[in-house]
Amino acid sequence: MSAALGAGGVLLIAQDQAPRQPVIARTTLPVQAIYDKVEPSVVDVTATLRYDGETAEGTGVIINAARALVLTNNHVVRDATQVAVTITDTGRQYPARVVGADVTADVALLQLPGATGLAAATIGNSSTVATGTSVLAIGNRAGAGGKPADAPGVISGLGQTIQASDASSGFTETLHDMFQTSAHIAPGYSGGPLANSAGQVIGMDTASGTGEPGANGYAIPIDVALAAARLIAAGHAAPGVVIGPRGFLGVVIPQSAATSPQQAGGYPSPSRTDPAKSQSAAACLPTTAAATPPAALAPVRSGALVEGVLCGTGAAAAGLAAGDVITAADGQPVTSAKELTAIIDGYRPGALVRITWVTTSGARQARLVRLDAAPAA
Repeated sequence: MSAALGAGGVLLIAQDQAPRQPVIARTTLPVQAIYDKVEPSVVDVTATLRYDGETAEGTGVIINAARALVLTNNHVVRDATQVAVTITDTGRQYPARVVGADVTADVALLQLPGATGLAAATIGNSSTVATGTSVLAIGNRAGAGGKPADAPGVISGLGQTIQASDASSGFTETLHDMFQTSAHIAPGYSGGPLANSAGQVIGMDTASGTGEPGANGYAIPIDVALAAARLIAAGHAAPGVVIGPRGFLGVVIPQSAATSPQQAGGYPSPSRTDPAKSQSAAACLPTTAAATPPAALAPVRSGALVEGVLCGTGAAAAGLAAGDVITAADGQPVTSAKELTAIIDGYRPGALVRITWVTTSGARQARLVRLDAAPAA
């Protein structure tokens, strides 16, 4: 079974790890009445990914009008450096603040500072949903904006597990306990409402499936999504939950726990001497470029290898370069890339952090670096 996340054309492979359940006969669905009730709470979400040089389009649902809180998928705003929201019913646009995300549940919570006169969705009880329940998926099809599209269908499976991967970035995720629906959840629907015949939101559109009848879409049950949103809104730390903006150094590092910089980067020896395939030590990475293997590596046995430095960041201003190895951050020893990430994640944007590193020539450097705001988790 294959599927695609409902934003940005992201591809995924889905595996059904729950027994397939029979689908009962479909009832007539009052599509227009449901749409008219739900649509005022629907928003278009535009995420700017500055360091990827891209934008992503998706959907969201207003769940608290007084606090201007919007629920969406984390993959809609993942890596975003700026998020904007458009109220589809009125066309009003607002900058959005990412309050936080539950990465493992693929749930993000946004807030629209200064927004008033919003309409919140009517929330249903997803624990009572059964196979054969008539539903209507609503979303920003293909990121086109304007009035959202809709797709009727039924719930065709409960408790489904899907395994997702983004072909362009290599991002993968596994989501559990999903609703499977015959409603065609198209790219751009991600974060949008899945409503029942009473116009109550019982799920959040998340993935679209292809190639198999009755497996056209997947949604996160609304009870699950709101449980994650409440933790985020309350600022409660939990496994997989990221609260508020984090500090960002601006270096590209291997995602590895290896203490050896050579092993972390997958390099067979302490230095590389192929300048035709290597990043210049003096260069920074523009937002649309990818890091290439550094021409040489600092002569140290442990630390966080810098594979690239992003232009316009604190790291670039401090003079860090590809091939350098960071050995300490704010006085705390750094023996691996994952240790550096854990330390920097503990600081807020604007914080000054002393970074110590060894250059490719073996010189030891230390600078105070002002952290930027990290892209969304």
